[in-house]
Amino acid sequence: MNTARDLLLISLDREHGVPADQGALSLALAGAELIDLMNMEALAVQGERIVPGLAAAHGDDMLSQAVSLLVRAEPYELVDDWLWRRGSGLAAEYVSVLQGEGLLARKPHRLMPSPPQTAESEARRVAAARWKEGEPVLLALAAALRRGEEPAVDVSGLSDPVVAVLAAVGGAELELEAERQRRSVEDAAFDNIWRGA
Repeated sequence: MNTARDLLLISLDREHGVPADQGALSLALAGAELIDLMNMEALAVQGERIVPGLAAAHGDDMLSQAVSLLVRAEPYELVDDWLWRRGSGLAAEYVSVLQGEGLLARKPHRLMPSPPQTAESEARRVAAARWKEGEPVLLALAAALRRGEEPAVDVSGLSDPVVAVLAAVGGAELELEAERQRRSVEDAAFDNIWRGA
């Protein structure tokens, strides 16, 4: 099970309708990696910090890469800092990896490249099954991508560290949206000044 891969497949699958821009998706993917690595005991989240563990991420190059990027010196890295650092460009990396594995495809277009679409595969079926079963981590990450457009997901059965990561992802998504809105207002004000309005 790889939550980041499943989240990407769900977000790109038109059937499930979890649209996300690259920045928001990258933050959610970084959070998904943290949760999977916790489950593998490759790290622990203690309070707000990520404490590296001894286990390795077996069988997945992206998770192995994530483990190699963990800060191994005290006081260790804050979850929020990890999301922004690891999340930078992460969606594009995952798209590239999944395209290389034949799990994503682009329809040819003469003028502009089309967005990637999920190819029929076992990985897509597994991701869809997790979604249909209402797996709370996957649903909570998708809800963070939708920034409050979805009803709250019941996370009462999840561990405190997992809930802390999900909360950090939600906070980072809100921060990203606030920054976008601030830039939009500044750009509009600049345009008005430029036009003499």
